[in-house]
Amino acid sequence: MDDNQDDGHGRADRSGRGPHEPDSLRLVHLLRAVTVEFGLRQAEFAARNAMHSTDVRALICLLDAVRACEPATAGLLGARLGLNSAGTTAVIDRLERLGHVARVRDDRDRRRVLLRVEPEAIRLGQEFFGPVIDGLLGVLDSFDPAERETVRRFLTAAHAVLSPEQDR
Repeated sequence: MDDNQDDGHGRADRSGRGPHEPDSLRLVHLLRAVTVEFGLRQAEFAARNAMHSTDVRALICLLDAVRACEPATAGLLGARLGLNSAGTTAVIDRLERLGHVARVRDDRDRRRVLLRVEPEAIRLGQEFFGPVIDGLLGVLDSFDPAERETVRRFLTAAHAVLSPEQDR
């Protein structure tokens, strides 16, 4: 059976698409499938490295903060993960015990403590997720600039819809 065809009984095919599903809804379901796959990879990474899935999400948040030139503080991490102070401290403590994160004083404000992802955690992440990232970059390389901009616009808008700020 072709991936884009009904099975003849009005049921969805292997991709999860129904026989008469609108194209826009197919894209939403495909985005959901991609996020599920990412989640499975994150869970696999967590299991291989004796981590909780929240620990992996925390590392991702901290790395994203570095890329955005934001100070990676416990407050920022807790807000991004939707955790209270005790939960945030527990995550940081676990990551620190595993050697993945260090608490360091802010050079500009010695009262503030920043969180730094350690090189070994970065190496583990690159080793595990590198092939996936390379594969995705290869796919993007096959798109022309206008197509990449369309993908960027869609993903940015989808992220805005899903972000907690949207609920306010």
